[in-house]
Amino acid sequence: MTQTLADMRRDYTRDGLSEAQAPLEPLQLFQSWFADAVKTEQLPVEPNSMMLATVDNDGRPHCRVLLLKALDERGFTFFTNYDGAKGQQLQDNPFAAMTFFWPALERQVRIEGRVEKVTPQESDAYFQVRPLGSRLGAWASPQSRVIADRGELESLLAETEKRFLDTAPHCPPHWGGYRLIPERIEFWQGRASRLHDRLNYRLVEGTWLRERLAP
Repeated sequence: MTQTLADMRRDYTRDGLSEAQAPLEPLQLFQSWFADAVKTEQLPVEPNSMMLATVDNDGRPHCRVLLLKALDERGFTFFTNYDGAKGQQLQDNPFAAMTFFWPALERQVRIEGRVEKVTPQESDAYFQVRPLGSRLGAWASPQSRVIADRGELESLLAETEKRFLDTAPHCPPHWGGYRLIPERIEFWQGRASRLHDRLNYRLVEGTWLRERLAP
């Protein structure tokens, strides 16, 4: 018998999250959980994959999967086409939310905050370590725009390959990084009977406030 959506469920019993296990600074806990995910999650799951939610000028939300590419005390960094849909949305409304989900660990992290562009130097440094095909694609693809078919995209790529036949592609002016500066980070650990652990950190006047949320 085919399982119905209503019957799809699992009980989470792997671990718990107590205040005693949680440091006062959320980035320290995130880095610890991320290290666990790198060791535990198996392909095709990418530990640095996350959902990024933005809001357009009409107040409509948009969500997609991206890869986290840098993390330090300043925030969480990802890279994209500034002229694409998400770039326009961030220009109109420079706030976003990220969600990481590591199913093998039964863990989820939600991050909310203000978003700003990284420096051109940071964007160029990351661009230069990308595979050649990815660098060419950043020049060739008019991200989020309507195109006729796959053939149009392949033609744009062929033109780009000719353009950079004798020189390495540099970082396009329409491409670069964004940094989400966290104002709220919630750590979710699955528990039995849906009584999950949720520890929420809120930035209040420069200090992180830690609090437990009901599941």
